[in-house]
Amino acid sequence: MAVVESQGLEVVVAHHDRATLRIGDVFLKIDTDQARADVEIDAMERAPIPTPEILWRRPPVLALAALPGAPLGRLGEPSSASPAAWAAAGAAARMLHDAPLPPQSGSGIEELATELDTECRWLATHGVLPSDVIARNRRIAETALRPWAPVFIHGDLQVAHVYVDSDKVTGVLDWSEAAQGDALYDLATLTLGHSEHLGDVVAGYGAEVDLDMIRAWWSLRSLRGVRWLVEHGFDPNSPGCEIDVLRTQALRA
Repeated sequence: MAVVESQGLEVVVAHHDRATLRIGDVFLKIDTDQARADVEIDAMERAPIPTPEILWRRPPVLALAALPGAPLGRLGEPSSASPAAWAAAGAAARMLHDAPLPPQSGSGIEELATELDTECRWLATHGVLPSDVIARNRRIAETALRPWAPVFIHGDLQVAHVYVDSDKVTGVLDWSEAAQGDALYDLATLTLGHSEHLGDVVAGYGAEVDLDMIRAWWSLRSLRGVRWLVEHGFDPNSPGCEIDVLRTQALRA
């Protein structure tokens, strides 16, 4: 959703679940699900990487200080960030994944498999994608449904949530999905739609990474996300976004 400006007030994002407003150097996150806000605050306090300063909290509003720098990129747009900045994001992800586990458990294999089945059925029923594209991506996605050693994951490590300045990570936003999960899910989320920077991220991460598993998560995240995006007023069909990723993945397969 485009940023709307009015008398110094910016609506950064707004959908059925929550909204984020910016007034000067302060971000106001409005979320009626206080359990989700509790997870976000706890995760930011535990994370060993830079996060926004919590200014105050008065439910349902959480006030956060703005981060210096700019987002690493935007889904559907070319990133102007340097390879060094992408590597720094990979290094930050590794630092997070090496940290002690948070208390929240993320989605398990059975839950993800059920959700994958449901979303593939919805995509086919509504004619969002050709059946062969759905089937090929489903086969790719299913390979991600295997046991993994849980780590502290951000859970929604989109490029827009990672701020950089002078090739250094200055902070990471939006921790409400933080949990125990698969490290490769974070790396896949970070590089979704920006596959050209996967090598930079892996180099910064500094550990052996199964690239095929990251591609599997690209398919799984995209298949799971299309309906949510449509129902919340976003366009997953924009160039470089989820549907574009699914088409590219099907051609690769």
